[in-house]
Amino acid sequence: MYIIIFLVLLVFFYLLSIKPNKKRNVDVFLNHLYSHRGVHDNMDRNPENSLLSFRMAVDKEYGIELDVQVTKDNIPVVFHDRTLSRVCYLKNCVNDFILQELKNLRLFKTEESIPTLKEVLDVVDGKVPLIVEIKNESTDISELKYIAEVLDNYKGIYSIESFNPLVLMWYKKNRPHVIRGQLSSCFKKKDHSFARRARDFLLENLMTNFLAKPDFIAFNYKHKDMFSYKLCKRLYDPLTVAYTIKSQRQLDLNKNDFHLFIFDSFIPK
Repeated sequence: MYIIIFLVLLVFFYLLSIKPNKKRNVDVFLNHLYSHRGVHDNMDRNPENSLLSFRMAVDKEYGIELDVQVTKDNIPVVFHDRTLSRVCYLKNCVNDFILQELKNLRLFKTEESIPTLKEVLDVVDGKVPLIVEIKNESTDISELKYIAEVLDNYKGIYSIESFNPLVLMWYKKNRPHVIRGQLSSCFKKKDHSFARRARDFLLENLMTNFLAKPDFIAFNYKHKDMFSYKLCKRLYDPLTVAYTIKSQRQLDLNKNDFHLFIFDSFIPK
């Protein structure tokens, strides 16, 4: 008898843990495809997360998904990787430098430099909706206030997303009006510490939703058949975002499984 009660309670709390936020109006984000780091080609003059890539996305009327980090002097900049090695050929991290030092670097040896979040917002100017991914894997989320202050002055449509549920919890408390999304996937690396594996288990099974209360779930489309994700969709019907679609075929195959799509490496028909 006690075992049955325990199992019932376990299921009950599991179902509560994957429950996202109550439904909010997200219609302004619909009917757009979202260009991943802008319309870019890292072998050409319009590299990822550059002002030119964002101008090209706006010209084609695509929504934009971009990445934000904070510099050593607390300026939000748009850059994906934690380190500069892949894009700028330096081993340092973004937050090792002040803005002026970063501005001296170039993206993939083009004429484009690392833009500030403010510069990107000025380029987009409310013409298309934005999904702003906040890059933070730490328990230290003090930098969020600097990002939020820049976004507070933006008059266009935007949402934030992160893999870190602490980011969403901060936004829930401090900017409750901002639409927020939980990024997730199947985390295959198993060589981490127990604490890291436990964290990954909770995240990939959406079991931090009860704390973060996301308005949408951005999920790696390759793992759309994961049990918790499918159950969350069936029970709670949240807005779902597929990342990262890299061909027209992938887009066509997944068009009935997600509401929104983040694409890269091709121009959708």
